[in-house]
Amino acid sequence: MSDRIETFLGLSVELTAFSRFDLLATGLAERYLGTLDTVVGGDTTNTLLAAFAALPPPGDGTRARALRQTILGSELLGDVARSLIKLWYSGTWFELPYAWTQRFGAKPADATFVVSPDAYVEGLLWKAIGAHPAGAKAPGYGSWAYPPKIPAFPASDTKADAVSVHLQNVGIMS
Repeated sequence: MSDRIETFLGLSVELTAFSRFDLLATGLAERYLGTLDTVVGGDTTNTLLAAFAALPPPGDGTRARALRQTILGSELLGDVARSLIKLWYSGTWFELPYAWTQRFGAKPADATFVVSPDAYVEGLLWKAIGAHPAGAKAPGYGSWAYPPKIPAFPASDTKADAVSVHLQNVGIMS
């Protein structure tokens, strides 16, 4: 894999709270990077990746703070990063906010769209809530009779709790 896709995966891991393994298992990492390039342009994508690569190393919490300030707090990069999170979770690129397009210009490919049928099926949302996408990945006959089994993140009761805490820590949810 190229350095660019590796940096994109690293950024995506920190934004979504899912492991590199989980993200690669979707089979969509390269497609999502291509979506970013197509929608916001290669220059903005490269700026986002460079900002991520310049963050301090993980450790004492300064990285999470720097991620919030440098990327999520940036007028240019914040909305793009939040759209990337939504893309990973739902498989849908949501049109950037009006304020972003007024400041940085409208992009021809910036519209709300499902990236591919696979993107919907592989959305991280399903794994986070311990469910399966409607019409795909059925859990089997009679499985409705049993409560869902939600795998836990380390040091958390459920994956959904851990994702929620992570998204709060990086300033996505309050």
